[in-house]
Amino acid sequence: MRLIAALGTEILIVGSALMVTPAHAAPIRYEAESATIGQGLAESNHLNFSGTGFADTDNVVGSYVQWTISAATTGTATFTVRYSNGAAADRPADIAVNGSVAAATFGSTSDWDTWADKTVTAPVSAGSNTVRVTSTSAAGTANLDYLEFEVAGAPAFTDYQAENAVIAQGAVESNHTGYTGTGFVNTTNVAGAYVEWTVTAAAAGTAQLAFRYANSGGANRPGDIAVNGNLVGNQPFPATTAWTDWTDVTVSTRLAAGANTVRLTATGALGLGNIDRLRVTGQSDSQAPSTPGAPSCSAVTSSSMTLNWGASTDDVGVAGYDIYHDGNLLSQTTGTGTSRNLTGLSPNTEYRLSVFARDAAGNVSLSSAQAICSTLASSDTQAPTAPANLAYSNLSGSSVTLTWTASTDNVGVTAYDVRTGTTVVKSVIGTPPAATTSVTGLACNTAYGLNVVARDGAGNTSGQSNTVSFTTATCSGGVPSGITQISTGWTIPWGTYFMPDGQTALVTERDDKVTSGQFKVFKATLSGVRTQVGTVPNVVTTDGEGGLLGVAVDPGWASNHYVYFMHTASEGNRVARMTYDGSTLTGYTTILSGIAKNRYHNGGRLAFGPDGYLYVSTGDGQTSSRAQDLNSLNGKILRITTTGAAAPGNPFGTRVYSYGHRNPQGLAFDSQGRLWEAEFGNSMYDELNLIKPGKNYGWPTCEGTCGVAGMENPKRQWSVSTASPSGIAIVRDVVYMATLRGEQMWRIPLLSGETTGTPTAYYTGTYGRLRTITKVPGSDQLWLSTTNCDNNGGAANGADRTLRITIS
Repeated sequence: MRLIAALGTEILIVGSALMVTPAHAAPIRYEAESATIGQGLAESNHLNFSGTGFADTDNVVGSYVQWTISAATTGTATFTVRYSNGAAADRPADIAVNGSVAAATFGSTSDWDTWADKTVTAPVSAGSNTVRVTSTSAAGTANLDYLEFEVAGAPAFTDYQAENAVIAQGAVESNHTGYTGTGFVNTTNVAGAYVEWTVTAAAAGTAQLAFRYANSGGANRPGDIAVNGNLVGNQPFPATTAWTDWTDVTVSTRLAAGANTVRLTATGALGLGNIDRLRVTGQSDSQAPSTPGAPSCSAVTSSSMTLNWGASTDDVGVAGYDIYHDGNLLSQTTGTGTSRNLTGLSPNTEYRLSVFARDAAGNVSLSSAQAICSTLASSDTQAPTAPANLAYSNLSGSSVTLTWTASTDNVGVTAYDVRTGTTVVKSVIGTPPAATTSVTGLACNTAYGLNVVARDGAGNTSGQSNTVSFTTATCSGGVPSGITQISTGWTIPWGTYFMPDGQTALVTERDDKVTSGQFKVFKATLSGVRTQVGTVPNVVTTDGEGGLLGVAVDPGWASNHYVYFMHTASEGNRVARMTYDGSTLTGYTTILSGIAKNRYHNGGRLAFGPDGYLYVSTGDGQTSSRAQDLNSLNGKILRITTTGAAAPGNPFGTRVYSYGHRNPQGLAFDSQGRLWEAEFGNSMYDELNLIKPGKNYGWPTCEGTCGVAGMENPKRQWSVSTASPSGIAIVRDVVYMATLRGEQMWRIPLLSGETTGTPTAYYTGTYGRLRTITKVPGSDQLWLSTTNCDNNGGAANGADRTLRITIS
């Protein structure tokens, strides 16, 4: 029974919450039209599909549909693929879960409007998993509607129906189909309308709150989510295709043991969408496993080795281990085993290996110590023959096509490297690789000499081909016209920020490998004179990507003399403020902490925006789920005041400005005041993103462009071998991006709207690993720093330098 009472202008409908607790979680659905479709299209020309369409692959062997799914726990999952096959013949396919393949047959459904289910089981890991359906016949796959999955033993949930909650400025209705329970809540179209539930938690811990809603109004209807009176965030509720199209938005938050209030309040004049229910899924385990013991290598060959490490412990149980080579995931295990045979390695190559433990709830430990192990040289010592008859065609201002006569090898050629001198600008991979390629990203109006060498699987390299020489077409202004050295003697200069006078800059050194604990800050002049002005206290290294990172100068420095640093500390990453009088650093105040750290993925860039607020890039700390967790400061772009508080106008009412980031590094503003960001990918793509408040940039669901609804695609992407971007700067609305692994500087013009021009590369291999790039105030010049002294570069302390680039 509902009690209706008038309270001023509000009508409250009060009732007890109806709770339904199934024995296990319901299947999670992923629509095929939102998946990655290889050789096919999303269509809607047949009836009875769910969502907005279905995937129709081409009638060829190898066409596929691939989903990235997220599992709350490790375990055995049941996968259901809904399909239609109007042809008379079966359409066989491989269903692969994380690469493990099970054959399946999609039988005839008699017509294309009739749908059936195909079910398989397979193990999944807590967190991100890939599921791919690949055709194995010339007929292609069946039409695929969606993938559903559930994990045996997944956390139980409790449903709280909206029609039984406390409702302010709204009513219970049932005039649209598809709701659960006895109806749904339709709030009045005003800001402040709300639905409030009382939910019960058996124990304190993290829980997932899923709000089921429909919104056919065409516009986003955002709402504040508050738990026990504390704001969790402002959550977008995007439009759905119809009032009968129900979907979920999910947030993660902590609940107290016992009763909790969860209130969803409209923050826009349109009110909320229609609210059907709140589903609460418990996840009480928030404790990460202990750090794994030091790893070691054994049974080393030219292409494999066995890695062993000490076991971690966990309050619930270790679910598996992640093995990283530098900052990139190399292999994963499931279970409690403490050994892994690593295969497919390159001969005569050094691997820098770290181990991380994870539990079923997705909590990840800190990094183990690092094992440095090298594969043996291969017994195959015969190099391929040299490529011959290299020629070029289709020359433009930024690209050229190369062709050559293929090499031969006693075992087999596996790659060709296109080089300028001895620096590789592109690799062509295959079995065998093609003897032609298009080389893009060339600088305009520039002379090039390119050659090609062949490689085999043992790493043997042929002699080089003949060299072809050409000059790319003339280009317009706004391109680098000269580069000069400013100063030398640096050791990993990581952050650079100019003082308001534009004549001097503050430069941080990330860590000094000789003088432990000396995390230095220098004043550098335009002429190259550098003077140490102090050190930053409380900094620790991670022997990876942590240490003393970004620096920023307060826009009001003339009166307050404040400067800001991001650094790794004993408990995590921090943003700190110090006083700088022009010659000496003093004082130290932490303004923001609670940012988890790890050996890699610490982010670290600081930049003041045109609005006067401080923007902070944070990495996911090697726990990818943090990037999607709006309660975590990791995997985000933060926007804060100079005291560390959330800046006014932030999209969620917290410090979070954007989310879904893996390891964001470069930050820069264009002439319109828009924020651009460069981001390290994992193993596929690095990104250049246009950052918008409240937007989700996809990690770990997306790496590069993936087309998932509600997730932003990058404006440009690169393979990780050609980029690994760090700093970016913008001059005359052209982005200049420094890259580490790519050892080059990319130039990316910003065009009309949100489009970008063709990227072109400069200084490829000339200066090594490029870290930070900064615009010189009041001029069309850039400062560029190297970090060849880091673990990946391997150079001795003092081998890094700073360079000046002139743009004309």
